[in-house]
Amino acid sequence: MVRRIKKILKSKPTVEGAGVFLKRAFGYYHVPQLDPFLLLDDFRSTDPDRYLPGFPWHPHRGIETITYMLDGLVEHGDSMGNKGVILPGGVQWMTAGSGIIHQEMPKGDSKGIMGGFQLWANLPAKHKMMDPRYRDVKKDIIPEIKRNDGTTIRIICGTADGVQGPVRDIVIDPAYLDITVSEETQFIHDVKPGHTVFAYVIGGEGYFDKGQDSFAYEVEGTNYFDFKRECLIREESVVLYEDGDSIQITTKSKSVRFLLISGRPLNEPVAWYGPIVMNTQQELKTAFDEYSRGTFIRHKKTKHS
Repeated sequence: MVRRIKKILKSKPTVEGAGVFLKRAFGYYHVPQLDPFLLLDDFRSTDPDRYLPGFPWHPHRGIETITYMLDGLVEHGDSMGNKGVILPGGVQWMTAGSGIIHQEMPKGDSKGIMGGFQLWANLPAKHKMMDPRYRDVKKDIIPEIKRNDGTTIRIICGTADGVQGPVRDIVIDPAYLDITVSEETQFIHDVKPGHTVFAYVIGGEGYFDKGQDSFAYEVEGTNYFDFKRECLIREESVVLYEDGDSIQITTKSKSVRFLLISGRPLNEPVAWYGPIVMNTQQELKTAFDEYSRGTFIRHKKTKHS
């Protein structure tokens, strides 16, 4: 069964870190609609003043942060001495687990262009205190397949057309694809029934529902009596799907590029404050008490893979 659209979300401007201007596709107030996903930030910019302040030292516990770069780079380091750079086309899949303190400092390219996305994925209660680990994924090991109709699919995690991405053995069984569908094309892709599935449009436009009926789903922030509502979905929109085993996207005169992300819902309570996400308020209090006492880090060295 082809999935229908459940809801459309529009990204909103916000400021994070030490003064980074970005677009938040979804976040705290959308829990648990996109379970197991918590947050998606779009930090593309051509103005260095809006991103160079970066994200100085801060803690994480109980989640995974996935950073995917398109332009520029991000220099990162953590409290255990790890350092690195996420280059264009590369990904850092960081499992914070029991706790890590790190920083992320974005830099532009030679023209001052910087751009990427950060996704937060929740960890189930039994894995929240697992050992932290990094998966640094370089551009050249991320497979890209090209269909005969001109569609391209970069496979960070999960599978497409029988090809598997380099990030594997993740608790929530996710998929993370970067897809470009050519103009005048119909794209069909199988997804796992029961998993949360959403698309985030990063360029162009397309029809993300088989019926092309703009009144068949809710659009966050719009009036139900807006009779001029368009069915074409454009940049900086989140398409959240209902259940089913496939999705269908159709383009007309323009191509469309989007991130397609899915994962197994946890169906657990969420206690969230700042960069820490646990299951109970007491667990949150413990985490912040440990941070203030200097006992937050349980494991002195992160695992790399």
